[in-house]
Amino acid sequence: MTSHNVDYQKILNQIGQEFADKPRSGKVASYIPELAKVPADKYGMHLYDLNGNNYCFGDSNERFSIQSISKVFTLSLAMKVVGDQLWNRVGVEPSGDPFNSLSQLENDSGIPRNPYINAGAMVVADVLVSNFTNPKAALLAFLHEITGDTSIDFDPVVAASERSEGYRNYAMVNYLKSFGNIENSVEDVLDFYFHQCSISMSCRDLSNAFIIFANDGKVMGSDREFLTGRQVKRINALMQTCGFYDEAGEFSFEVGLPGKSGVGGGIVAVHPERFAVTVWSPPLNPKGNSALGMASLERLTTLTGFSIF
Repeated sequence: MTSHNVDYQKILNQIGQEFADKPRSGKVASYIPELAKVPADKYGMHLYDLNGNNYCFGDSNERFSIQSISKVFTLSLAMKVVGDQLWNRVGVEPSGDPFNSLSQLENDSGIPRNPYINAGAMVVADVLVSNFTNPKAALLAFLHEITGDTSIDFDPVVAASERSEGYRNYAMVNYLKSFGNIENSVEDVLDFYFHQCSISMSCRDLSNAFIIFANDGKVMGSDREFLTGRQVKRINALMQTCGFYDEAGEFSFEVGLPGKSGVGGGIVAVHPERFAVTVWSPPLNPKGNSALGMASLERLTTLTGFSIF
């Protein structure tokens, strides 16, 4: 159960102060033109615990492009609608390759290694396009339900920006389709995929949304089960092993929590039965993860003594 003797706010303040004056390493993502416009010095953190308390510092209420963090939400929705059938089309192994690798797909005959690399997320997108008349509305409805915040939305400018440079993603969906692992039109799948990546949320929004993964699939203060305990266990296991592309081992080693990163500079992590925490800092390390975000979460698990290991 949640620990009452940890002063999370004091710990977050300490993390914010420790990193305030340190030089920032990493580069803001530039291959999506809109992301390149985000100031590199943005930095915020928000922790939401299972007692319903919020702790934060910095730019934690400013919305940013969640990018690949959205893959956790689409996976959740796909597991709700098709259950274990999903695993016939996408694997559950770490990739060890960059998130947009094409060579791996060839070796694996069109079955993506896991749902958090781009190819896997596109198969998940295809599942949602098949199962919902309006998959974009269904995804937003799911987010609105688990957060209670109906202002969360896509950023059409970012979605258009993704499309303008989406050559590799076009190649990937076509390649998946050639193996028979995409049922819908390439355009429909990519339209959904570019929109899911463009969702704009703050650290606070994300911690609020991810609390279901720390709370057996339930929203805080409600007995309503959005996901089963078994589904949450699977989603968290995949975050632990696959949530950071080819740096998942490093994140497990340094931080020790299930989590998911996005090239917008956000990282969300959960400690089952304790909290969900989000940190945002746009400059990315060479593997595509927020450099300051990873360092901040390492400090959090070190200072609290809470990791899952």
